[in-house]
Amino acid sequence: MSGTHVSVDVRAARHDDYDDIESFTSNTWPERDGGDYIPDVYHDWIEGDRRRTAVAEVGGEVAGLAQAVMLSDWEAWCQGMRVNPEFRGRGVSVAVTEDLFDWARERGATVARNMVFSWNVAGLGQSRAMGFEPATEFRWAHPEPRADAGRGATAGSDAEITADPDAAWRFWTDSDARDRLGGLALDPEETWAVSQLTREHLRDAADDGGLFVVQDGGTRGFAHRVREYERPADDSADGTERWVEYGVGAWADAKSAQVVLDAVARDAADRGADRTRVLIPESVRHVSDVAFCRVDVSDEPDFVLGADLTR
Repeated sequence: MSGTHVSVDVRAARHDDYDDIESFTSNTWPERDGGDYIPDVYHDWIEGDRRRTAVAEVGGEVAGLAQAVMLSDWEAWCQGMRVNPEFRGRGVSVAVTEDLFDWARERGATVARNMVFSWNVAGLGQSRAMGFEPATEFRWAHPEPRADAGRGATAGSDAEITADPDAAWRFWTDSDARDRLGGLALDPEETWAVSQLTREHLRDAADDGGLFVVQDGGTRGFAHRVREYERPADDSADGTERWVEYGVGAWADAKSAQVVLDAVARDAADRGADRTRVLIPESVRHVSDVAFCRVDVSDEPDFVLGADLTR
């Protein structure tokens, strides 16, 4: 019955929807390692005044869901779009997305963005069909937490690390990283979301001891910490590992990249991290700079798309 016109009703998600939603989200990408996060976080995920989780029903059955979150006064983030395989091709994703766009507009949003893994061709096509346009792409750098990073054979620099948010902001506004990323960095509140990096974000990071600005004959780069959390890990003694995330890494050249990544490695060690990730632009220069510094980088980029809600 794919493509058959049916009536799709959209309403707010409820806690008692869990069993229905878990049944079609527990194995969303069977060909990929790792499962879907929604069954693990659902009950907490749907709570909060600045978010709406919309559920689609067809004939009284749960056919799909998605969520929108207000990241700022004008930026909405869309995530968690899932359609029950039994109802694909019946306009479920259109109905849910339109509901979320209307909700975001009512709260003053002028843009809604989402993120799609670069390998998720179906998700990319669905996003474009819903009115999302290409915005940017990024990867993750994964410096190993090390208290002695940059203090031995790799030091080779007279650079100083400061916590000056205004210097970081000036560097950011003129940087190739900002141009590549469209001004976006990891959002400080919502995980797996990006929003416009602001001077206030950098000031907050500095106040929290999480801003690392490279000074070496002028400002040469920076990174800032946004969050810490525990994740399940099968290979750790207690079954968890501690992650520390950094909103963006930006630098002038490979030499300053080394200093930025070393500063992140030391900070992560100070925070007791097992793993790190730093958002970096998806460009030959930035990715090869990280590789040149002998730091791990993710195998594939992630894509960000945006929809103009003023239309």
